[in-house]
Amino acid sequence: MVQAARSGKQNIIEGSMASATSKETEIKLTNFAGASLEELLEDYFDYLRVHKAEILGEDSKQALYIRNLAYKPDESYETHSEFIETRSGEIVANIMLCLIHQCNYLPNQQIRGLEQDFIKQGGLRERMSIVRIESRKNNRSQGY
Repeated sequence: MVQAARSGKQNIIEGSMASATSKETEIKLTNFAGASLEELLEDYFDYLRVHKAEILGEDSKQALYIRNLAYKPDESYETHSEFIETRSGEIVANIMLCLIHQCNYLPNQQIRGLEQDFIKQGGLRERMSIVRIESRKNNRSQGY
């Protein structure tokens, strides 16, 4: 579980770093991040099933409360720590389901945006090829 969580975070960071040179790499790494978070999500579902614990619905009172904490202007681990550090494993696992769903939302939106940008603008190599072809045309028309 720790590795899946770490991998999700690291792939987001690496994808962002690659964005300047390769949209394809950024898309792939952001997809890997989402896959890691999905793996983590399934681990928490497994935990709840193995412990025969209730899986709270996304519209349950508790889930809505946790989801609304995301709108606090200073949200951080401390926002959730009171609940995570003082509740049973089953409650914490349900809290983590909410938080992972929230975390997955952003990379999913980012991937959609990146795919649209790639469709409209192409990748770096493609844009460089266009510039190179235009330069050759200009050089020929100028007699070089």
